[in-house]
Amino acid sequence: MKEVILQVALDLLNAHRALAIARDSVKGDAKCWLEAGTPLIKSEGMDIVRKLKQNFPKQTIVADMKTMDTGAFETEMAAKAGADVVCILGASDDSTILDALKSARKYGTKIMVDLIGVKNKVERAKKLEKLGVDYLCIHVGIDEQMVGKKPIGVLSSIIKSTNTPVAVAGGLNSETVVDVVKAGASIIIVGGAITKAKDVTKATKIIKKAIADKKSVSTELHKKYDKTQLREAFSKVSTPNISDAMHRKGAMHDLRPIKLGFHMVGQALTVCTIDGDWAKPVEAIDKAEKGQVLAVDVSGSKTAVWGELATWSAKLKGLSGVVIDGAVRDLDDIIKMNFPIFCRHVSSNAGEPKGFGEIGAEIRCGSQTVRSGDWIIGDDSGVVVVPQEIAQEIANRALDVKEQENRIREEIKGGGSLGGVLKLKKWEKIVG
Repeated sequence: MKEVILQVALDLLNAHRALAIARDSVKGDAKCWLEAGTPLIKSEGMDIVRKLKQNFPKQTIVADMKTMDTGAFETEMAAKAGADVVCILGASDDSTILDALKSARKYGTKIMVDLIGVKNKVERAKKLEKLGVDYLCIHVGIDEQMVGKKPIGVLSSIIKSTNTPVAVAGGLNSETVVDVVKAGASIIIVGGAITKAKDVTKATKIIKKAIADKKSVSTELHKKYDKTQLREAFSKVSTPNISDAMHRKGAMHDLRPIKLGFHMVGQALTVCTIDGDWAKPVEAIDKAEKGQVLAVDVSGSKTAVWGELATWSAKLKGLSGVVIDGAVRDLDDIIKMNFPIFCRHVSSNAGEPKGFGEIGAEIRCGSQTVRSGDWIIGDDSGVVVVPQEIAQEIANRALDVKEQENRIREEIKGGGSLGGVLKLKKWEKIVG
């Protein structure tokens, strides 16, 4: 029975972090491959390949060049720096791959061809085998992973169609490596499940065991969520995590929790009303489904449209919370009720139920556009809205942000500083 290789993908920005994680991942195992990921190579150049080879002479070093042109030139660069395997893009022209192969043979290096972005992967794999490549790679990129794509789909077809060893990459962890091992993959490429782990050595051992035993090992970390699991996913991340995942967008301005300690998650039912008119917010409670969040647009007005009795009604209906771009009253009673409410103002004054406004229409709440069905998440830092069309992607990206922060936190605890870990001076924008 063939031995399956674990390849650790070091998709980081800074050499010192990559080397430290590499060191922890290969403790006591010379068979584990180390990959200088594309972001790392773009950040540190061929010097990182040299450093990996110098520090880990017994490991197979993979340079994920993602070469699309100048195959011989870039293969030579990586090979001379110490790469044992060089990655070329399968979407490149055959002449580029053939030139890369000639250079690889000259320097004793092997060529892995990454099929990311290739439409007909099976036919391309057959052609690449005829060209003489050493390895094929089925790769679901990080951005594709965020929207739910997985590498297992085409793997079996390629393995049946070629005799070339196949590597697989794409959000693999101790739960999912088993499927690709059973499907016949020769090389398992794991990135975030190792590089973002609090304990890199432990995480690597768990994945190696899952590969060796062909048995899934459950983990909450590094899981990717589908559209049916979004409430669970958003419950695991903070509003700052989500804002970062949305490139600093989505935060509702100046809306604060009336009581700290809640993590509110739900899909919006929108309400639009005018200053002091509490008819539509109250009517919306009856229209809402259990688990929804009422998002109420009062244009920031200061006469209350929500109070204790409405809160009782919403709580007993099973709503997840209320967000009001306006005023709330009965604060002392509402605080005792332990129900998530976020608002702009608190006021003793209430208006009259006149019935102006709409339920379910697009609104502006906290300077953000909100539609019914969008996801609303609130915690002590504030409230964010996630458009329903991109909710799966943002949930997974927010989890990725959280995992990255978890890893950085451990490095700080180990004696680093935030500035030192991130090499802030190196990445400051140069102004000419």
